[in-house]
Amino acid sequence: MCGIIGYVGGKDAYPILIEGLHRLEYRGYDSAGVATIVKNGHLEIRRAAGKLENLRSLVATAPLAGKIGIGHTRWATHGRPSETNAHPHKAGPVAVIHNGIVENYIELRDALKARGHKLSSDTDTEVIAHLVEERVRGGAGLADAVRQVAGELRGSFSIVVLSETEPGKLVAAKTATPLVVGLGDGENFVASDIPAILSHTRNAVVLDDGEIAELSADGARIMKFDGSPVARKPRKIEWDAVEATRGGYDHYLRKEINEQPQAWIDTLAGRAAAGSPDVRFEEDLLGPGGPGAIGRIVMVGEGASWITANIGKYIIEELTGIPVEPDFSSEFRYRHPPIDPRTLIIAVSQSGETADTLAAMELGAQSGARMIGLTNTVDSSIARKADARLYTRCGPEISVTTTKCFITQLEAYYLFAIYLAQRMGRLDRERSRELLKPALAIPAQIRTLFKLEPAIKKIARTYAGAHDFIYIGRGINHPVAHEGALKLKEISYIHAEGFPAGFMKHGPIALIDERMPVVVLIPGDDLFAKMLSNMREVESRGGKIIAVTDQKSSELSAIATEVVHVPRTNRMLTPVLMTIVLQLLAYHVAVERGTDLDQPRNLAKSVTVE
Repeated sequence: MCGIIGYVGGKDAYPILIEGLHRLEYRGYDSAGVATIVKNGHLEIRRAAGKLENLRSLVATAPLAGKIGIGHTRWATHGRPSETNAHPHKAGPVAVIHNGIVENYIELRDALKARGHKLSSDTDTEVIAHLVEERVRGGAGLADAVRQVAGELRGSFSIVVLSETEPGKLVAAKTATPLVVGLGDGENFVASDIPAILSHTRNAVVLDDGEIAELSADGARIMKFDGSPVARKPRKIEWDAVEATRGGYDHYLRKEINEQPQAWIDTLAGRAAAGSPDVRFEEDLLGPGGPGAIGRIVMVGEGASWITANIGKYIIEELTGIPVEPDFSSEFRYRHPPIDPRTLIIAVSQSGETADTLAAMELGAQSGARMIGLTNTVDSSIARKADARLYTRCGPEISVTTTKCFITQLEAYYLFAIYLAQRMGRLDRERSRELLKPALAIPAQIRTLFKLEPAIKKIARTYAGAHDFIYIGRGINHPVAHEGALKLKEISYIHAEGFPAGFMKHGPIALIDERMPVVVLIPGDDLFAKMLSNMREVESRGGKIIAVTDQKSSELSAIATEVVHVPRTNRMLTPVLMTIVLQLLAYHVAVERGTDLDQPRNLAKSVTVE
């Protein structure tokens, strides 16, 4: 996601800002900008679409001089990548940079326009700048102005504000999205991640949700949104530069597993909110024909994206009643599928550059089908080719093995299914609220799963020497069995296969003996009894059962060798929690085997050839 850096001190700000942004490039971005207060006390801003090199070239021709400044790399959520939509955003004497989503920005924007404000961008961020400007012009100090505005904003955000009215101060505020204050000698910093400031200071204070920091060259003051002071000792950062980009984790993969609660929040933000029955997207996904123009949905993807499509099928069909057909994009065009203008194609790709999926979209375009691009990459080839875009917003994944993109694709399907069912008149407002409530609880539930890691690590140590694994599930969780097997084989190089549990007796059961670990996904749903029967089939042949369940059952515990309990959610979201457990299991098996977890052999993050 976006990168933030701020500096105040005795040095020229621009070199520090551009270096900090360079160290945050791993987060992904589509535009960049900086703002400083120059010697005459005026605020100067430079912004450029594209890579940091474009910003560097711009500043080379129009230099910036100042001892205080802010910098930002933007990953588009509101408004396409452009210089106009790049940060910082300015309103009078005030400049703002922002990570996250302001969920109520439309009502705030309309109120500002009614009061005579002129807004020039398509972003939610510009609204913040105008709200702060109102209060500053009304006589409020910068910190008080930011504190008041923070109380008006709904959503997840981190902001840093600079103003000509107090040219020696930066004010930062945050909810949900990360922000860290770096403490130096006669200089201070604020950033969205530690790597941006690590070459300047190792003393840092991580802000908690609902906190504001006021920085000057002489020090930093932290308070809550209600103005009450916060006393927190800085921590000493011992990481080296590489460890810093990994957040102190041994591998990017483990860091990205841990980032999934925030990825879920970012994908949800602005689209659904607590207490509201509404799901809305940044653009009309259905087109002028609306739901009535959809005869069936075809989802094309490869690898993990194909697996998420199979889970999405269950969700969309259940809520909308529209037939859904997942297909391998590499096979799609070669079987001459029947496509017409009543076919909605959802092209699923983490990178947005998957060659086979792009080829499938070409076939869809020739037949007049409407296409939605479901991707994590703004302005990617798939996003540009699609008629509408549904971004997962999970931020960059450095590890080749997907984690964040997988679960946020499931989230996107869930939100899309509710949105489509609402448009079709199949869901009333109360039922919509019931469906959204467990989605809002998922981030906290994922965090509880991390507490199970010692037990999962112990299981991994027991079975890391196995040559083969089998994963089984039923219903909406049988694709999760495929994902668990894919994760394990990718990073541990153990042969693993996933099957629908009912398919096992049609061949795979011949593989089971006392050396075979079998991972069984067995939620407490209407298929629980059938899954117990499948477990007995494994037990009777000596297989070692690792059960993942949300059901307390003495019968299950008696059959299984190992049991991992996940929190209970609704049936359609169970795959999310099951998947997290399988990610952790695969990770720790691979650690035990000493493989390259972030760059497994023979694999690439983006497959751009057929």
